[in-house]
Amino acid sequence: MKNYPQNRVTPRFIDKLEKNEIFVFGSNLDGRHGGGAARTALKWGAIPGEGVGLQGQTYAIPTMFRTTRYIKEYVEEFIRFAMGRPEYTFLVTEIGCGIAGFSPREIAPLFTDAIPVENIHLPARFWEVL
Repeated sequence: MKNYPQNRVTPRFIDKLEKNEIFVFGSNLDGRHGGGAARTALKWGAIPGEGVGLQGQTYAIPTMFRTTRYIKEYVEEFIRFAMGRPEYTFLVTEIGCGIAGFSPREIAPLFTDAIPVENIHLPARFWEVL
């Protein structure tokens, strides 16, 4: 039995967004959105050359680092941002688990502070770790 909030699981594939939904993706600091979820984010307003923060209906979290230590700072910034915007639903993708090369077991703990934040939805594989 899955022991996480089923109503807060990011869909595995996102092909459309509601007006109040924000697509949260892993990026690089240079904002080169060439592959994975970052490339998908372009259709919802991700801005080439901007690697951090809100862009259209997307939010970029840099993940292209050697360790998760630096990613943690950006995740904490994102959680604070989302807490201040309860009118939006933030659909976090499996950031860092594609091109950046991390596993859900490495990235999910960075989202521990997001557990009580109702408008942050996480991938099932992150919830399973948390």
